[in-house]
Amino acid sequence: MNTRTFQTGWFSNRFVNRVLHKTLWLVVLPLCTMWSIGSAVVEHRVHGTDTSSAAFSAVQTATELPTQWHGAPLRPLALGDVELRFARHFPGTVARMTDGSQVLVLRTVVRPTRMLHPASDCYRGLGYRIHSEQLEVQARQQHWRCFVAERGAKAVRVCERIEDAQGQGYTDTSAWYWASITGQSHGPWQALTVATPLSHRLL
Repeated sequence: MNTRTFQTGWFSNRFVNRVLHKTLWLVVLPLCTMWSIGSAVVEHRVHGTDTSSAAFSAVQTATELPTQWHGAPLRPLALGDVELRFARHFPGTVARMTDGSQVLVLRTVVRPTRMLHPASDCYRGLGYRIHSEQLEVQARQQHWRCFVAERGAKAVRVCERIEDAQGQGYTDTSAWYWASITGQSHGPWQALTVATPLSHRLL
């Protein structure tokens, strides 16, 4: 190929070729960008799945269901509507048990999460009216947050607390969350909710 042929060929500095070159780059560059973004998304999904699987396995390992409650034997129950609301998008495990007179719900997580909602939020979301909220000191000097939830003819008294791996307790989910993300509390964490049926005569 002589110089003249090269200059008048594809790479010559003619106006038409310059327009074609710019058009080609306008097509190629977005494709390269889309490829990079697609690769990053795939990698994030793969690593995210691995991380979620590892976290779920850790939660299962950390969860040890109690066999007794205040001396009474516990037996497992299927999740009810309240517990299913607890479990929705929850990054941990949810277990439901009973001693014959009360229903205990145990939620376990191994990392801080905003998805560990107060029990009152779940009851409100199901149409219950919440009242008589108070803090109580119960057995073993443990602090609990208690309230009464009422819907139609059904009423339950609910008490809850969150406990970390060192036995430190929390009655407020926000206080627990900030303590956990700042390293003042270490997991795994267990949130225990105890629901006791009430009659209207006791309200």
